Parts: sequence; C-alpha cells; structure tokens
Amino acid sequence: MCARASGTDPSPRLSAWLVAAMLAMVAVPAAITLRAVRSPGALQVPGSDPTPYGYTWSLLLFLVPIVVIGFWFVPAEGVEIPRRAFWRTIGVLVPLGFGLDFFFAQRFFVFFNSGATLGIGAPALGAPVPVEEYIFYFTGFLCVLLIYVWLDEFWLVAYNVPDYPGEAKKISRLLQFHPTSAIVGVLLILLAIVYKKMFSPVPDGFPGYFTVLVVGAMSFFPNARPFINWRAFSLTLFFVVLVSLLWEATLAVPYKWWGFQDAQMTGLFIGAWARLPIEEVGVWIAVTYATVIVFEVFKLWQASGKKPKHAFLGKK
Repeated sequence: MCARASGTDPSPRLSAWLVAAMLAMVAVPAAITLRAVRSPGALQVPGSDPTPYGYTWSLLLFLVPIVVIGFWFVPAEGVEIPRRAFWRTIGVLVPLGFGLDFFFAQRFFVFFNSGATLGIGAPALGAPVPVEEYIFYFTGFLCVLLIYVWLDEFWLVAYNVPDYPGEAKKISRLLQFHPTSAIVGVLLILLAIVYKKMFSPVPDGFPGYFTVLVVGAMSFFPNARPFINWRAFSLTLFFVVLVSLLWEATLAVPYKWWGFQDAQMTGLFIGAWARLPIEEVGVWIAVTYATVIVFEVFKLWQASGKKPKHAFLGKK
C-alpha cells in the first residue's frame, strides 16, 4: 500500500513476496476444495488406444507459443533479446532436463500408453523413453524463457531495471551462497521424508522426485532478485502452471501418457486429478523460477562486461 500511495515500485524483496502471496491466494483455496473430494471418480476409457498420438500432438502447447512469440511478437515489435544470455540459459537448463529423463525416468515415471506417442524410443538408463520426453523438456524451457523475455523486454518493459548495465557492474560477484535457500530446501526434504514414512499411504521408498526438484530449484538468489521483472515473472508463472495442469491433470495422467512410481513420490496425491502427485503441481513452478534466475544471472554477466571468473567469483 505504501508503494502504491507514494507512486514508487515495491522493493525486489516485497515484489518476490507479492508473487508468492498471489500464488498462495489461488493455491490454498484450491487445495482445500480438492481435499474435500473424498471419493474421486475414475475415468472409464473405452478402447485400448483412446488418444492416438495424443502426447505427440500435445507438444503444440509449447510449440505454438514458441512460434508465435519467436517469429511474430518479437520481430513485429523489434524486441531486443539478449541472445547470448538467452542461449546460455537454454544450454544449461535443457541438458538438466534431459539428465532428469536419462538418469531418473525409470525410477520416477512409467509410460503405459505407447499409442499416445510416435513409438520412437530415446536413450535412458534402464530402458528407452518416448522421444517426446526430450522434446518436452527442450520446448518447455524454450517456451518458458521466451514468454518471460517477451514480457520483460516488451509487454511489461516499464517495470524493468532502467540502467541494467550500470547496476550489473556494481555486483562484486554473481555466485554467492544463499543460506536461506539451503535451509528451506533441507527442511522441505525432511518434511517430505517424515510425511512419506509416517502419514503417506505408500511409506516404502524415498521421495526422490521431490528431492531432485528441491535441489534443482535452489539457486544463487540474492544477486538476481533486484533484476527480476517480477510482474513478468508472475504472468509467466501463471501461464505455465495453467498449461501444465491442463496437460497433466486433464490429459496425460488420466489417459496414461505418463504416470509416476509411488515409491519415489512423497505420497501426497490429488484424487480429483486422477491421483496426480503433489510434486507435479510444483515442478513447473520450480522450472519457471529456475529459468528466470539462470537467465538473469547470465544477463548480468553479459551486461557487466567482465570476464567469467571475475563476474562469477569476483576479484581476489
């Protein structure tokens, strides 16, 4: 209220909390309502192949925004994308997504409905996964980043940092350990373990998927926070969460395009959404958060004009 009355923008710290509050004001009543469903109905699917190439076609949910923003919105408005920061971000995050599939797909996921895919296997430890999985991660990161960049550089550019290069040069080092993130991450993992072992209907195993998501979302947050366009971030986040829930809760899980191995989940499932694990509600929140943080860090390095060692580690 103070920021609005004085005509100034809220601080980066307050902006981050405002985004969290916006997410909570939707998530909390939704969670309470979903928990009220005591006897969720089961989808009765006639036939053995109810969604031919469904997973393949669903990739348009990412591909269409990529094409529209990348080949229409950006050129039409002459938006200047920080290309090196953009592609460095993709170069870091996409291999991480591929690694999740390659190393953990057989531990975390199951793929029952082969008819929903092209039937082309992609390499992964234990057994191949549908090639759509790798396309999913590549287009997913590309889509999230394009949406944020377009909002940041054009649609909501008024809320960008005015003198980005000047402010970037003032940062002594980009890589600074953030104790709060580490403490929160450890507490979340401990809570997941306690819940799984003591309250979950599937106490066997370890919440490995949740642990990977928490570790992946931890980042060097303090330096990037003042440079994030929080309005652009919030709109990107809500778009991505909406699309992902449509994808998972309405299509992928009910029609068995993919599923999850209970032993590697926390054990908190949403019955009204075809028993969707709670991890899947948070995965794209974590993806959006990590994408924006990594992009802003690379953008700060690029704007600072410093050599990599100097920019990330500082001068001795």
